[in-house]
Amino acid sequence: MKKKNITTFREAEDYINDIPRFTSKHSMEETRAFLHSLGDPDRELRIIHVAGTNGKGSVCACMSSILEAAGYRTALFTSPHLVSIRERFVADGKKITEEAFLQVFLHIYNMLDWDVLEREEKGAYHPTYFEYLFFMAMVLFAEKRPDFCILETGVGGRLDATNSVNRKEISVITHIGLDHVEYLGNTVAEIAGEKAGILKEGVPVVYDASDPEAEAVIRKRAHELHAPAFGVRPEMYKISSMTDKHIDFSIHSGYYDYIELSISSVAEYQVMNAAEAVTAIKALDGGAEFTADTIRRGIDAMRWQGRMETVLPGVIIDGAHNEAGVEEFVKTAKRLEKDYPVTLLFAAVDDKDYPSMIQTICRELRPERVIVTEVGGYRAVEAEKSAALFRQSGMDKITAYADAEEAFAAALREKADGILFCVGSLYLAGSIKGILRRMSHD
Repeated sequence: MKKKNITTFREAEDYINDIPRFTSKHSMEETRAFLHSLGDPDRELRIIHVAGTNGKGSVCACMSSILEAAGYRTALFTSPHLVSIRERFVADGKKITEEAFLQVFLHIYNMLDWDVLEREEKGAYHPTYFEYLFFMAMVLFAEKRPDFCILETGVGGRLDATNSVNRKEISVITHIGLDHVEYLGNTVAEIAGEKAGILKEGVPVVYDASDPEAEAVIRKRAHELHAPAFGVRPEMYKISSMTDKHIDFSIHSGYYDYIELSISSVAEYQVMNAAEAVTAIKALDGGAEFTADTIRRGIDAMRWQGRMETVLPGVIIDGAHNEAGVEEFVKTAKRLEKDYPVTLLFAAVDDKDYPSMIQTICRELRPERVIVTEVGGYRAVEAEKSAALFRQSGMDKITAYADAEEAFAAALREKADGILFCVGSLYLAGSIKGILRRMSHD
């Protein structure tokens, strides 16, 4: 492996995108060692660490918005990105510039032992794709000196690179479902055990308590680590009204006072995410300063790309890409289907259980037309393969397009005065966001 002369943002981005070709995941000890070689940039950060199967990004964004409404400066590291890799690094509400990305990329790059790497000696250390981005985030955020730093895990928790940080203010575990089973386990309990690996001695944990199997694992681990545990349950909130633009709801529990809130989303699952974010913020040391008005302003201002996001009038993209996510998607789609004819644009990648996703959609929804396409490069499920599964599940008005832009254009034509849902993959959500950006520049 030869050291390259990298001088531009595009060259840095291309280098990172090529990393999976020549490296593999490292042990937690190796990750911690490299973080230490960077000067322990996490040491002075007040870190909020978030794991889970679904809802991580939304909870992170919600917490960040509430903290900012209270006057705090925040830094946010999330994944994946939809259009630009810079979306993963947000400080003070803005993604980092290309110049800042290149600078921090080179900081990590020049810290690597290139003499050893070029000789390709056994044990030569080079970060994985996600590890590299995590190290960049830690160095960048240490320079920014935010009041709070929110870290979203990549996959799992116990062995995730983000778990290498020395200390945390609080741990948060969102909804747990069967995803990445090849890495995390075949049952909810096994996966919950991996997610609960982010817990630290004496550090509070807030978690989604709607699944008893997952809750039992998390509470057991919290007890072992003397970590105060706060479960968030559906009965802790009440939805008062839902429209095609927002949801009004109230939260009430022993952790905070009764609060009436409104969220700019059509997705019912975002209410649970908001409840978990509010609980986590109130569980922070000194949480009494977060008044009902502060929380209300934070929730109102919260936006998260690609999760039941209205991108054009009547056009909603949702990054649901596993069975649990699709089950939540259909709850919202069924409600809106009562008042609007529905067109569905679908694409998936082959390391997800897309046949089950398609079966759930076909069992619960009756769209006027389904359009399928391909996203995700070499991982893409062929459009005709998806189309065949929709037909086998009882759908008859199916059209397949290999090209995502052509498929989106066709879906817009079919939508007419109804609603177009675009679902099945975050790659699809990102593709559509990119198409819309290009359209706006024409």
